[in-house]
Amino acid sequence: MTPIRDLITKLFKRRQDEKKPWLEYYSRKDRSIKFTEKSIYNYMVDEVGEDKDFICLNYFGNRFSYNEFFYNINICAKALREYGVRDGDIVTICMPNMPEALYAFYACNKIGAVADMVHPLSSPDQLLHYLTESKSRILFLVDFDYDKFKEIIPQTLVYRTILVSPKESMPLGLTVGYTLTRSLMMKKPSLTNSNYLSWKDFMATGLTSNDNYKANVKKDDLAVILHSGGTTGTPKGIMISNYSFNALAQQSAVNVIDARPKDKIVTVLPIFHGFGLGVCIHTPLCLKVETILMPEYDANRFYKIWKYDRPHIILGVPTLWEGMMSNKKFDNVDMSQLKYIVSGGDHLTIAAETRINQFLHKHGAHVNIRKGYGMTESVAATSYTFPGTNEPGSIGIPMVGNTYQICDPETLKELPLGEEGEICVQGPTLMMGYLNNKKETDNVLKKHKDGSIWLHTGDIGYISPNGVVYYTQRLKRMIVVSGFNVYPSQIEETISKHPKVDKVCVIGIPHQYKMHVPKAFIVLKKGTEPSAKIKKEIIDMCKEKLSVYSLPKYYEFRTELPKTLYGKVDYKQLEKEEEKSSKKQEKN
Repeated sequence: MTPIRDLITKLFKRRQDEKKPWLEYYSRKDRSIKFTEKSIYNYMVDEVGEDKDFICLNYFGNRFSYNEFFYNINICAKALREYGVRDGDIVTICMPNMPEALYAFYACNKIGAVADMVHPLSSPDQLLHYLTESKSRILFLVDFDYDKFKEIIPQTLVYRTILVSPKESMPLGLTVGYTLTRSLMMKKPSLTNSNYLSWKDFMATGLTSNDNYKANVKKDDLAVILHSGGTTGTPKGIMISNYSFNALAQQSAVNVIDARPKDKIVTVLPIFHGFGLGVCIHTPLCLKVETILMPEYDANRFYKIWKYDRPHIILGVPTLWEGMMSNKKFDNVDMSQLKYIVSGGDHLTIAAETRINQFLHKHGAHVNIRKGYGMTESVAATSYTFPGTNEPGSIGIPMVGNTYQICDPETLKELPLGEEGEICVQGPTLMMGYLNNKKETDNVLKKHKDGSIWLHTGDIGYISPNGVVYYTQRLKRMIVVSGFNVYPSQIEETISKHPKVDKVCVIGIPHQYKMHVPKAFIVLKKGTEPSAKIKKEIIDMCKEKLSVYSLPKYYEFRTELPKTLYGKVDYKQLEKEEEKSSKKQEKN
């Protein structure tokens, strides 16, 4: 390189860096991070290294070493091969946070298959959509979901369903208790139905297999499918590559630089969510941090984990922190060992942030809560509050390797620092696209004038002169309930199918613990009076068609709905009315 060209390159880089004031918070080493090109499985194995005696998983007090973890992944991988799974095949995993779900996830990656992660609380219609769209042939299903899904599975290409009980890896005492209180009452498939297998029978096939296949997985190969409504609310499969998934783990490791092997993390965020699977599972496993699994939130067990396991890292959504602070059992819990507590999945208000920090300090913690921001289309977080950037109300700075732009939503023109616009993200964790949906992909992954691809988040915010990012509001009407995206359009479509419903509008209203919950405003057809019978029919329809977290908390019948000047339902007016009503109730 000639001196003149070298000078031009340096000047250009300096000019580009001036647009990225957040870079000053990163060391030279952080800025030069190289993202791995390995598969998800191989990256984890290499990061763990030769010493596999560290505790890997903690499930209801049963602790499993990395030796045991890798052994079970290997057996599961062999069993999948025996049942016909090959490179590129999609395997659906519909399970909560259980060791068996993780064995299946990493086993799929080891043999070059794709793990399709599905919420166990999905409705039958939703699972039918997911299985049909993915053409999945193998389904790992938590056993208590069998009765809910038994009618729809035969309508798909699935030829083997492996039923897995949460008790599989529990200590003996809890296994007996679970069997007596839940397992014995569950409906199960006929013993002669060969389409279903127990977990033990499935793994027994792997134990007798001589198949030692090693897939040639490439960094850009599809590895994981996560599900979200995106920015429009239409259910979509989000395709994540090996490269993107691993890049998130490497970025997250920079964010928890003080995490050490044998530290402990509580993983209550679900594995069918990018935040749970990528940040709360894959990252700590690669750091040799003991991962305490919670298959579902239980306030008493959550308290016992804090009291007796004394975790060093906890990540959650605002709902979790509200529940923790309102639990009187936490009054005497010592949190002095805490290294990191991170909130994501929903906007954390300044008031809530202040309350949480006061709570932490009162219990001996020497840290403040940190915040992350992202979406499933980028696996999980794309920004994080580093020391020096953890300003109240902020969402931190772009994670190492990421770039943010604030753009005009209409023209895509980049706006200057301090000016509000749509938050756009570029970086190594962006999705490959939506499964079988190029049109929606092109609406979110857009090419700018410089020829580069940017993820358009659908959120409004701005970047301050010091590089700290602030979220202002949503561009669309999405509601976040306990960290899950809920789309009013889906709920409205379901309710409007009732023969006596004329109009419906759904908004999010404040909730003490869930932050927001859906409320449905319903106008019945002329001549129809509201009744308990009609309300029950509408509730039953919602329960049949929607996920549990999407169900409206409240239903209100009205004779008419407010309208805009253009004749559309004015949902913003309803939001204002509810906000006013909420403040009035607080005063009383």
